[in-house]
Amino acid sequence: MEAEPPFATAAAGGNEAVARSSIWDLIRGCGPAGMTIDMEELRRMILMPEYLRVAMAMSVRAKDWNVGLVAASSIKNRNGDEQAAPKAPIVVFVNSRSGGRRSLALKVWLQKIMTEEQVFDLSAVKPSDFVQYGLTCLEKLANLGDSHAKANRGRLRVIVAGGDGTVGWVLGSLAELFMHKRKPVPPTGIIPLGTGNDLSRSFDWGGSFPFAWRSAVKSTLYKAVTGPICHLDRMWTLMENCQKRFLALRESTITILALLIYSICSCTQGWFFTPCVHDPGLRGLKNILRLYIKRADYADWEQILVPSGVRAIVALNLRNYGSGRHPWGHPKPEYLEKRGFIEAHVDDGLLEIFGLKQGWHASFVMTKLISAQHIAQAAAIKMEIRGGEWNQAYLQMDGEPWKQPIAQDFSTYVVIKRVPFQSLMISGE
Repeated sequence: MEAEPPFATAAAGGNEAVARSSIWDLIRGCGPAGMTIDMEELRRMILMPEYLRVAMAMSVRAKDWNVGLVAASSIKNRNGDEQAAPKAPIVVFVNSRSGGRRSLALKVWLQKIMTEEQVFDLSAVKPSDFVQYGLTCLEKLANLGDSHAKANRGRLRVIVAGGDGTVGWVLGSLAELFMHKRKPVPPTGIIPLGTGNDLSRSFDWGGSFPFAWRSAVKSTLYKAVTGPICHLDRMWTLMENCQKRFLALRESTITILALLIYSICSCTQGWFFTPCVHDPGLRGLKNILRLYIKRADYADWEQILVPSGVRAIVALNLRNYGSGRHPWGHPKPEYLEKRGFIEAHVDDGLLEIFGLKQGWHASFVMTKLISAQHIAQAAAIKMEIRGGEWNQAYLQMDGEPWKQPIAQDFSTYVVIKRVPFQSLMISGE
């Protein structure tokens, strides 16, 4: 029988701790930090020269970097723009559909601080267009001998105002720079506008939009300039069946990836349970799921038994899950050594795989009273979903749930593996 991992359990105040954390996220921007930042000094740190920011923005909106080159030449000749390169020019992407009306007010405030050319609304501009046209314009100018364009391109940083899905979308577009060897890749900071904001929490940008947001925006911009750079593993997720029919291929930053596979939810039978409630022997994921992993230094797949009581499996690469919870917990060194685990980090090349059992177990995990059932740490995961008594499974990736049909005649496979480069993140600590 597997021993439970020793860790410091929370007292009866588990829920209170979560509540206090959420409240702190709301008021963290209310302090004097943002108010003590001089606006003009901040603008000098983040604003690109006019001819460059206009050229970049026009390239993106016209989807033609040649348009930007013409605009840059015209404005530079007219104004003689010789502004020195800022310490860290910043481009902001705002998801105006996140955070209700606050996101629109935020966009207007950001444009007031740093001009419209350096703030993009994702309802009108795709981040891939920014990479393909905006950054290409700066690179073309740099190749023509423009030292200001070269300096601004090299120092550029990005902020995403949105939820975890929005951040993942932007990071996926920036990853194109890695694949085409267009370095450096701008690091990314976050203004959390989503619901869970676990990616934002994992890099110390907070879990919610603060009350004193105007002051907090100044603090965020300053942190984006001065914050240290961290790394985040990126994962490819492939779904296929044994008949080799291609189902889905996508890249995930939040391995929320968390990939969650579970059975039906019900208040009467507990949180996770199977549709085969008439036969307790058919409950649990072990009846439809085979789990294989590749360890860090091995090329072969190794089958890992799914514990009999587990009704949901999560593969996670973040410190936070489910709006700031820590289901992996903080195992002691002796337990990690005994299980062959290492301390979990977002850039260690490994996914943490854990299970949730009945509703009471999931509730205790989410209130930080206990940790989830540890299953494995792996550099790659392959899950074989088999039919039998079930005809569908329930999956969730990066917060997006769907029903996955399964059949008796063939298996569906979910393969998750790390890509050979990492996303660059700015720490908001």
